[in-house]
Amino acid sequence: MKIETKYFGTVEVNAEEMIRFPHGLPGFESFHSFVLLPVDELGTYFALQAVDEAELSLIVTNPYLFYKDYAFDIDENELSLEKPDEVAVYNVVTLKEPFEESTLNLQAPIVVNIPERIAKQVILNDINYQTKHPLTHSNKGGESHARP
Repeated sequence: MKIETKYFGTVEVNAEEMIRFPHGLPGFESFHSFVLLPVDELGTYFALQAVDEAELSLIVTNPYLFYKDYAFDIDENELSLEKPDEVAVYNVVTLKEPFEESTLNLQAPIVVNIPERIAKQVILNDINYQTKHPLTHSNKGGESHARP
């Protein structure tokens, strides 16, 4: 099927590639079908594109590429999860100019049940995770951590 997209014009997608958000995304509850479209050649960034609304597209990425210790609990029953390898996690990127100032929303991960193609954006109540974590770590000073 062909869909109109915010960043790529008209693209052909397979219905099997669609990800269904039964309750929509917070702020976009009336949109339930999305696809992930690669933005870069390395597969670091994706456009989470609404199937029914060309202008609704969020840039997302795998948070573990930037924050290896990122962790949170979810209710496995909510997304019918049975095994850890059935899960994909994405977080929304807020693009800024220059790109190095872009941020990652670690407070609201998007959790996908890969085999079932269903997803939910989870809002975390963890003071360690905010909506604007840097994508790049500054090399200009900062903390040092000693590890035994």
